[in-house]
Amino acid sequence: MQGNSLWLGSLRGPVKLAMIVSLAATGLLFAWLVANQFISEDAIGMHEMIRPQGRPIVWAMLIAVSSSLFFASVFLSDRKGDIEPEPDGFFDIVSLVCSRLAMIAVALIVIVMFYEVVSRYVFSRPTLWANELSLWIAAFVFLLAGQYAMQQRSHIRIYIIYDMMPRWMQKTADVISVALIVGFFFALVWGGYNDAVRRMLRMETFGTAWDPPLPGTVKPAILILILLVTIQAVSNLIADWNKKPEHHAGIEDIDEVEIENIRRTLEDK
Repeated sequence: MQGNSLWLGSLRGPVKLAMIVSLAATGLLFAWLVANQFISEDAIGMHEMIRPQGRPIVWAMLIAVSSSLFFASVFLSDRKGDIEPEPDGFFDIVSLVCSRLAMIAVALIVIVMFYEVVSRYVFSRPTLWANELSLWIAAFVFLLAGQYAMQQRSHIRIYIIYDMMPRWMQKTADVISVALIVGFFFALVWGGYNDAVRRMLRMETFGTAWDPPLPGTVKPAILILILLVTIQAVSNLIADWNKKPEHHAGIEDIDEVEIENIRRTLEDK
């Protein structure tokens, strides 16, 4: 098992066990909350899930969900995808963990919207929270995906002129590019820090029937994730500094593994 591990090594087993225990606890608490809807007049619903004060069972559920997401993200980051480059350094691992969290979050959005469709069109009981929850999750998916794209070097880059440069000029262009990212981060913090802190301290809500604290959580998250993207950009610059220059010739850059996976999928259909 450790031989296939990307970075956890001997910790892979304990992390897997922690993930399973967290998922089991989440499942049991969820089953209890659902059953309580039928046997108690004071059942806890989604309205209470974002207002946990004085409700130990809600705190327990939130902790179990958070633990499940954390350990699942760490465990899944211990495997490298076929088209992913080898991680180079500690911060690449951080970005991989965040990318797995984004992957899980996409699945959660699908589950939330599926629940809403069934509730609305099968039972004629639309929810007050599904749309806001999906927006809430999607905001973090968008931010985490930006960090992953930076780590994978899959963000938009124009190579027509870059490939014609000598290596010293390419390094200069890389430094300028990273400097612009760093400058953007400081400008964003300069203009948005006070507003983000103000919204976070009062946990500003969305103003809907469910009223989740979207502004109070997403605003600070933007600054934090842009910081992570900036650190990842600097990490990329350091890791790529002494590498041989890559040349991009269009058709040669097509990933053969991805083409084979698409061909296999079409043949199965």
